[in-house]
Parts: sequence; structure tokens; C-alpha cells
Amino acid sequence: MIDKKFYKIIKGQYSTEKTVRLSNKSNVITFLVDKFSNKYSIKNAIEKIFNVHVLSVNIINVKGKKVKFKNFIGKKKNFKKAIVSLKKGYDINFSEFK
Repeated sequence: MIDKKFYKIIKGQYSTEKTVRLSNKSNVITFLVDKFSNKYSIKNAIEKIFNVHVLSVNIINVKGKKVKFKNFIGKKKNFKKAIVSLKKGYDINFSEFK
């Protein structure tokens, strides 16, 4: 049985045109993660949840952009994303998970 703390670390998949192109070209997947997590905890969580072997994890802290709507100025939230490269022969099928 998978521990609940692993699900708190991995928030979900981060999908943009660039990340989809990167995943098609090489065996790399991008995730939104908890902002207090580190590379080691992210690697363990992905290996336990998806039953894959992880080669490396790169982390990026993304600062929220300033947004203007009519006369209001606001800011989007800061977040952390993890770029995870998997070993050859392993793949994550997100349609199986909810």
C-alpha cells in the first residue's frame, strides 16, 4: 500500500506544448510538486506511485507573473515543478490514474 505522504508531494502533471514535445522526444515527464519538497523525496514518490525507475530529477521554482485585469493588479501563485527523466523501457500512462 502506498503511503499518503507521497500523494502530498506530487500535485499533478504539468502539461504545456514544450513539456509534451520534450516527453515525445525523450523519456521526460514534468510534474507540479509541493514547494517544500526536495529531489530525493520527489524521486521516491514517483517511484512508489507509478512503479518506474527514475534517472534524474531537476527542480525549477517558478515565480508568479503579475496580471492586470481592468483596473485591478494581481499576481499568479508561485509554484515548483519537477522535470523527471525515466530509465529506458519505463513509461507513465496517466489514463490509468485518477
